[in-house]
Amino acid sequence: MQNGKVSNQCADKVEKQGNILLCYDTYIKRYLQAEMTNARQNIETPFNEEFCTRLEYRICHELEKSTDPELKGFWCDGVSWFPTDNQLTKKHVNDKRKIETKAWIGETGQDVYKATIHFGRRALSKYAKGSDLTNCIPELESQTEWIEIDTESKTLEIKLN
Repeated sequence: MQNGKVSNQCADKVEKQGNILLCYDTYIKRYLQAEMTNARQNIETPFNEEFCTRLEYRICHELEKSTDPELKGFWCDGVSWFPTDNQLTKKHVNDKRKIETKAWIGETGQDVYKATIHFGRRALSKYAKGSDLTNCIPELESQTEWIEIDTESKTLEIKLN
């Protein structure tokens, strides 16, 4: 880019791959915006990449063992650790007892679902202390009904301990 103009070579790439670049550009802008918001508010949160990655793997395990024919072949390709607004503040989590974000689920793992993570007593206590939340995800062989998926409304409800 020179003098605020895109070079012809770059413009050709943008024209050929415009949608991909725009999606990537939007993702990067949102990522940076979330990072700056967290930095401005000085938020160190246990709702982070590590927690969401572990949650993703647990969701995959639940989907794999599900006997629901509607969920056959489903898997999870990620849970966003960048929820909207100021949901990561301790006050918000304590008052609302949940964080709303999104997850990518489905046979391709690319359908966007509205994911609501509900905090139980233990999770609320850990969040208030800034402690790791991964222990609040139910164990692999847990008999607890901790996850609900509605494929029609594309919603995911998760209950942490």
